[in-house]
Amino acid sequence: MLRVDHLTFAHPGQSQSYDFSFEAEAGAVTAISGASGSGKSTLLDLLAGFLTPVAGRIDLDGSNLVPLPPEARPVSLLLQSESLFDHLSAAKNIALGLPAGTAKAETQRQIAEALGEVGLPGLEDQPASTLSGGQKQRVALARTLLRNRPVLLLDEPFSALDDDTRGVIRQLVRELTVRHGWHTILVSHHSDDVEALASRHYALSGGKLVAA
Repeated sequence: MLRVDHLTFAHPGQSQSYDFSFEAEAGAVTAISGASGSGKSTLLDLLAGFLTPVAGRIDLDGSNLVPLPPEARPVSLLLQSESLFDHLSAAKNIALGLPAGTAKAETQRQIAEALGEVGLPGLEDQPASTLSGGQKQRVALARTLLRNRPVLLLDEPFSALDDDTRGVIRQLVRELTVRHGWHTILVSHHSDDVEALASRHYALSGGKLVAA
């Protein structure tokens, strides 16, 4: 279980303050919705460690993540933009999720398995610049698989996709979340994404989260 307990924060020079509390189960998608500027990205930045809270806890199975720097947190982040390097192949983009020093044969095996799991077998050598938007998001998910971190943060990850591709990628996210027991946190202002994926839904208003 991921529990966020009165995680408080205020951006310097702004009157709005935040006090976040919610729970997210393993193997399930928890959705956070809210108007633009309501604090959705602030919450993700706090969870990822890019911002430091004034007070509060982020407990993952009883361990507090707040003292940990971003690189040490068991968290992966998938953005609206796939964050791929177009000049690299799919395999080399995925390999960025592996720890330094991983043996070459082991790297190739893990990349092939990850590509197979996201429905892109055999695309190791395909340049990222030639992939469709949906394929790029699949490659980004494959990289997330290799990072093997139990918390997945999704920041409007389907917004740049057409309707048919969004449905396919949503289904893939759901399947991977269940299969790997991730605590998936989806931030979205699209009600269809929330309805299709979320087992728990919170709305953000006035700097706080309420069950929706």
